[in-house]
Formats: sequence, structure tokens, C-alpha cells
Amino acid sequence: MNTTPARNTKVMNRFDLTSRLVARLKNEEAVVGGIGNTNFDLWAAGHRPQNFYMLGSMGLAFPIALGVALAQPKRRVIALEGDGSLLMQLGCLATIATLAPQNLTMVVMDNGIYQITGSQPTPGATTADLVAIAVASGLANSSWAADEEDFERLIEQSLVTDGPTLIGVRIDDKPGSGATRRDPVQIRERFMHGLGVRQPL
Repeated sequence: MNTTPARNTKVMNRFDLTSRLVARLKNEEAVVGGIGNTNFDLWAAGHRPQNFYMLGSMGLAFPIALGVALAQPKRRVIALEGDGSLLMQLGCLATIATLAPQNLTMVVMDNGIYQITGSQPTPGATTADLVAIAVASGLANSSWAADEEDFERLIEQSLVTDGPTLIGVRIDDKPGSGATRRDPVQIRERFMHGLGVRQPL
């Protein structure tokens, strides 16, 4: 576990990190992208039927990914969430630690602002350490990625480790790349087909 405070880690780019993540997915892993720029970058980094793009449900990327991980324990599940969204749903960390899915990786994209709503600062910008909160919630396998190479290492490690993993990354305030096609029914149906639980329309 890397307990280095967030302020001592490199500021990286969300789209670059998301692209590095998607490039490592070889086994139809499910990826849940939180609202806004997080899922815009997921869409642009490599559209796949196993990607779920959230619309308007702030703070629910980790809970939704938890449900997928419990429903499909043989499939690796990765959730991408922004710091502002996670702050709205901190209780999910204790729930995930309690249920301890063996196949769940959570990535917190932390730029210290509520970017979509006007770039107001989040508590994480000055006081709250989201990785420390995760550890205190019972998610012992939680750490900040020091740089891009460390992020790739932590992702690779999480995909072969039993138990939930949380990776915090400091990111810049660049806007998302592209935009998700906002069709909730299509997103749901494609994802369920990608997970093998629904025939394509």
C-alpha cells in the first residue's frame, strides 16, 4: 500500500490514464464510468460493450460496480469515479469493505474540484484524503498512484489480486475528450449484452 499523501503525487491527465487502463483490458472486464468527464474519457478511450456510461447519477459508480461485481464474481469489474462524486457517497466505501468482493477495482480521479458544475473546490483539495478515508473504511488495499507507470502497475496488480482495490490518482482540470451518446436505454442494453445477460436488440 502506498500511503504517500495525494499532494506528493504527480498530477496526471484523466484521458491518458483512462487510455492506459483500457489498453490493458483483455478479458471482457466490465468498466463503470462515473458521470461527466470520467465517462466522456472512457467513451473516447475505447468504446466496448462491457463499458457502462453513467448519466446524471452522481456518486453511484462504485455502488453500481459493486452490484456488477457481486452478480458476476468471475468477471473483473473496474469503476472510474470523480472525487466530487465519491464525496457524495462516502458510505459506499464501508459497504464495499464489508462485502469484500474479490473482483472489484475502484479508481478515484481527483482534481480537487467539482468540474462539471463550475470548478468549485472539493474538500479533497485542501483537507480530505480520499485514500486515507478508504483505508479507514476498511479498504486496506488502497493507495495513491505516484505517476503513470505506478498507475499501470497498480491496475495490473488489482486485476490479479483477490479483494477490493482502490487507486487514487491526482489529475489536471482538462475537460473530457469527446462526449457520451446520451441514450440510457441503448447504454443499458449494450452493457447487459456485453455481460452476457441480455440478447442484443
